[in-house]
Formats: sequence, structure tokens, C-alpha cells
Amino acid sequence: QVQLAESGGGLVQAGGSLRLSCAASGRTSTDYFGSLSMGWFRQAPGQEREFVAAISWSGGRSDYADSVKGRFTISRDDPNKMVYLQMNSLKPEDTAVYYCASRPHGLGTGFRSPQNYDYWGQGTQVTVSS
Repeated sequence: QVQLAESGGGLVQAGGSLRLSCAASGRTSTDYFGSLSMGWFRQAPGQEREFVAAISWSGGRSDYADSVKGRFTISRDDPNKMVYLQMNSLKPEDTAVYYCASRPHGLGTGFRSPQNYDYWGQGTQVTVSS
């Protein structure tokens, strides 16, 4: 079983930056973690959970929601079983709880859907003030 824990959220002014981290632990070796594709999702109050970014198991491919493209960057550090989301030029509409999630597949069909991820962290709050 994979356990995920997000950190790095907080309150920031519009135009600012935050870097979210996601640490994997539990029964997951470095090799196994390296075989997982990882995603970041967010959920604002009263809204459905939505896709933000994902990175393939090899790190060779990443994908972003149109709303964050050019502002957010996803990366991974497999030896340390970490995934990051660098968020720049933050906007008030980026305010949400951010979750990382894992799936044992590549970035193929359905990788933007939360239903296709197996394990989730508890989330970290990001609040962007105007």
C-alpha cells in the first residue's frame, strides 16, 4: 500500500509562488515508486475535484490543465520518493485543497480522471488572496 502526504500549502498573495511536496511511504520501494505515474488534483469548496497536472512513471512526459499551463510545473525525485508542484503567478481562482495521487499506469487513457488513481494524500490547503 502506498501512503502519500502533501505539504507546502499556505496563504499567498496573487502573483506569488508556492511549492507543494508529496512524499510517498509505506510498502513502496524506490523501484515501485518509480513505476507509478503521479498526479496533482485540487478541490475548491462546492466544486468537484479537478485535474491539475500529472507526470509519467519515467518522468518523460507531463501534462497540465489548461488553467495552469505555463504557471505550474510538476516534477519527481524517484530516489527520495517525492513529487513536487511548483506554482507560480498564483491567482485567487487557484484557491483549493491540493491532493497528490498515484496510479500504476502511464499517462494513457483516463489519467485526468480522479477515478483512475489508486492512492491519495490527505490534501494541503492553498489560499491565494487578491
